[in-house]
Amino acid sequence: MSYGSHYTVLKKECIDTLTENAPADQKSFYADLTFGGGGHSFEFLYRNPLFNVRSTDQDPDALKNGNERIQKEGMLERIKLINTNFVHFPEIIREHSPEIFKDGGFQGILLDLGVSSHHFDEATRGFSFRFDGPLDMRMNHQSDEFLTAEEIVNTYDEKDLKRIFEEYGEEKNARKIALKICEERKIKRIQTTKELENIVFHSYPKEHRYGKTNPSTRVFQALRLEVNRELEVLSNTIDQLIPLLKIGGRLAIISFHSLEDRIVKNVFRDASAKTDFPVNVLTKKPILPTEAEILDNSRSRSAKLRILERIEVKKDKNKYKY
Repeated sequence: MSYGSHYTVLKKECIDTLTENAPADQKSFYADLTFGGGGHSFEFLYRNPLFNVRSTDQDPDALKNGNERIQKEGMLERIKLINTNFVHFPEIIREHSPEIFKDGGFQGILLDLGVSSHHFDEATRGFSFRFDGPLDMRMNHQSDEFLTAEEIVNTYDEKDLKRIFEEYGEEKNARKIALKICEERKIKRIQTTKELENIVFHSYPKEHRYGKTNPSTRVFQALRLEVNRELEVLSNTIDQLIPLLKIGGRLAIISFHSLEDRIVKNVFRDASAKTDFPVNVLTKKPILPTEAEILDNSRSRSAKLRILERIEVKKDKNKYKY
């Protein structure tokens, strides 16, 4: 299956910031842990012939498209695309690429937590209610490691459905939607995106069904996060990435909703208070897309970029300590 067109969010801001401290006359290593359509990875390669990239993705479509593009552009020596969830990256890279740490580690690491346009635009992946397709939502649709959205919708009890809709979707009508799902699946198993959208739609009061946001938006978001354990994986990964940075190296994370951004903000804050791998948070407030980018790609409107930098030693704020 071909990988559809992909808009690279906050590309200039990410690449400019992560390459700012790169030495001019020696090889630098970067990691793009959400390869997707390859926009960020290839921008590193285009920026400087001394830049090398290690990328990860778990989506078979992205991997196939990416490896074909790498070969076509003659970049086999400068970029390696690894088939894995980014939570496993620290272990894999230390075991298989020790040469990176001879020079101190990565100059920059990037996490773009957005779901690729390909996922939303491909009906068979089940991410979007714009098309009628199977309720899948797995990033790696060839793996049985995670439950599908269909399995969750048809097996979770009412209490657990309500919980994920409230926590991950911030859905105010979570109780009514969970109850309606449980009632409908007794009659017929819920199997497609349109079936679920219809159930959610009719769980809303009539006066609230035709607002600016489709009633199903938050429920589909919540299911996607639950299927792929996205918040759990993010929480468990950030602290493991900081030691991979060289001194002066930077970690940049693009999030797309408040739950992700809250995790990134809090983990960055906590990391800045530690002394084993000292860091400075460079973004007191997140970097947002420009109006021009939002006009060009409306899906970028909710993107937030936060950046930290590994430093050699944390300066003591008390100037009178000594």
